[in-house]
Amino acid sequence: MNVNKQALCGGAAAVDEQELKQINRFSRKELTADEVYTFAVRLCDNQVDRDGERFEPETLDGLAELFVGKTGIFDHNWSAKGQTARIYRTEVVDEPGVVTAAGDGCRYIKGYAYMLRTTGNEELIAQLDGGILREVSVGCAVARCVCSICGKQAGTCTHKKGEHYDGKLCYTKLEGAVDAFEWSFVAVPAQPKAGVLKSKSKGQALSLKQLAHKHDCQHELEQLEKDAVLGRRYMAALRREVVRLAGLSREDMDHRVMESITEKLEESELLELKRVYGGQAAKRFPVMTQLDHHREAADAVAADGAFLI
Repeated sequence: MNVNKQALCGGAAAVDEQELKQINRFSRKELTADEVYTFAVRLCDNQVDRDGERFEPETLDGLAELFVGKTGIFDHNWSAKGQTARIYRTEVVDEPGVVTAAGDGCRYIKGYAYMLRTTGNEELIAQLDGGILREVSVGCAVARCVCSICGKQAGTCTHKKGEHYDGKLCYTKLEGAVDAFEWSFVAVPAQPKAGVLKSKSKGQALSLKQLAHKHDCQHELEQLEKDAVLGRRYMAALRREVVRLAGLSREDMDHRVMESITEKLEESELLELKRVYGGQAAKRFPVMTQLDHHREAADAVAADGAFLI
């Protein structure tokens, strides 16, 4: 999953010999302190954002390394002409006294970026110092999007983001840092924490509900959501039935293992297992009738012999 997250750009940072050494890893010539302008930027954190998603703390550690060397652009326009700065080092910072909605301490990735002090960059530097260029959005990819309640892939269970279950908030956990694409200056309102803009495409994207409202197809979306709920309930019931029949057909069947297997199967595969296990269970536990109309008369007399005097 590709993700864009909004954050805030910080002020200018001091350039010492150690900073220059790290900057010069990315330059073709040895730059001096007078030739570079550096500043800090808050890239993303582990707060639950307004879309009900958050980077897990371990994901931040992975992304921090991946963002080193990535360039800053404008409005997620992937063009070499828009390259303005480059991150030369990052660190994950614990924010004292701040607790996330997930109940742990807040952490965020702090990036240190540099740009050249050229005539063309004078206006950009002035806008950074003046607080005009303030908001940034990061583009990255994560391996998994997981429901915080049940641990299943987000969207495949019945839990809804923003709701509470047994006192626990439901949100989507963004796990496994895969790649960091870029970070971009964007013209959006300042936010105190990271994470309001995300998309699989470039630039700011509308959610499915926003698109449905914009194109006057809200009713169709609501019907699709109802159908999706029914479909999830049907699949959950089908998986439970397969697990039940498997347990009846085999005494040594591990219930938890079977549950894990069924979670990965599609409807056609589950129906086939239901047929097979159902047949085996019927052989082990055949249906016994109380009245047998085909019993011979002699058998009936013999059966009643215990009651004859």
